Amino acid sequence: MPMFEVQVIIENKPGISDPEGATILNDLVLKGSYSSVKKIRSAKMLRFQISTTNKKTAEETVQKLCNELRIYNPMVSKVTFTVN
Repeated sequence: MPMFEVQVIIENKPGISDPEGATILNDLVLKGSYSSVKKIRSAKMLRFQISTTNKKTAEETVQKLCNELRIYNPMVSKVTFTVN
């Protein structure tokens, strides 16, 4: 059975504060070397390796797993799935 890698990127929805991104931006501004950077948004990336019949099934399985285990909060998080 083929092996697929499913990448899950979890980030805050637009308009939701991102304290981690703001902290990184403040550190850059304090250093003074990267004043051209105006905004930073942070995200988490998870990589799943899954053995299944096709890409669609791999993505659906990981989506179901993420939803059942509440890996992200759908009220504040935007999630992107990519299958390789």
